[in-house]
Amino acid sequence: MEDRPIAKQLKDGDRFYRGKEVRVIAPDNEQLGIMTFREALARADQLGLDLVEVAGKSTPPVCRIMDFGKFQYEESKRLREARKKQQQHKVKEIKFHPNIDTHDYQTKLNHAVAFLEKGDKLKVSMFFRGREMAHSELGMDLMQRFIDDLADRSVVDSPPRRSGRMLGMMLSPKSPK
Repeated sequence: MEDRPIAKQLKDGDRFYRGKEVRVIAPDNEQLGIMTFREALARADQLGLDLVEVAGKSTPPVCRIMDFGKFQYEESKRLREARKKQQQHKVKEIKFHPNIDTHDYQTKLNHAVAFLEKGDKLKVSMFFRGREMAHSELGMDLMQRFIDDLADRSVVDSPPRRSGRMLGMMLSPKSPK
């Protein structure tokens, strides 16, 4: 999305349009026809409004008589409204160790369900301490159990991967379809 308006305000000192003809549109969307740039500028001044270039690449260029300040305000308001409606996806993280207790695992699972239902992505990290590194297959089994428990609510973005003393994976919520 661009923040700049699609229109450009024209002034008397605009060298590009000096001596050229432009197609003019009135504030009520009525076609005023083709006239010289000076005539169009005089008509806009007469109405107390601005002359704004709408389509500069067409032949002849199309200009509209309008209140440019009001146009910019409405454009920024529309962009702000569009940004409000955008859905922001957050990444939540759940951390645990391979020798996690049953109740603690259930609590982490409930948190994961809540995050996924809210529409957030989920990063699941398992950390190995000391001798736990010798039994990394237990960690992989626990991660697979976590995936199976969340199978009806999530999709695996990246499967469990080991990096150093950590095992990590990414889950995203299933689409509601």
